[in-house]
Amino acid sequence: MADEPLSVLYVEDDDGIRMIGEMALADVGGMQVRACASGDEALAAVQSFRPDLLVLDVMMPGMDGPATLKALRELPQTAAVPAVFMTAKIMPHEVEGLKKLGAIEVVPKPFDPMTIAETLRDIWRRRPQ
Repeated sequence: MADEPLSVLYVEDDDGIRMIGEMALADVGGMQVRACASGDEALAAVQSFRPDLLVLDVMMPGMDGPATLKALRELPQTAAVPAVFMTAKIMPHEVEGLKKLGAIEVVPKPFDPMTIAETLRDIWRRRPQ
């Protein structure tokens, strides 16, 4: 429903970036956000949180973004949830590689905290149905 806030699973290992991103999405953007510091934390979170959108950092220690997406795709509750990667590596071949892994979009970092929620809403609106 258009009036319901978008629920976002946001996975970012950097504490400062995660805090800014969570505030930008929840406080500025009005989204329901579950912020996680790792892929393992994300896998645990989706047992009780049903996201509309996955937003994953690419480079993380342990389970990186692509591995986290692969693991989330193996769970029935997140198998079809659209995914967006966030990364500082936005060369065309890198973006294409991430899209081949199943992302519907790649958002460059650093992001603007005042506009990131609207950027993700636009991506959500354009997602393949």
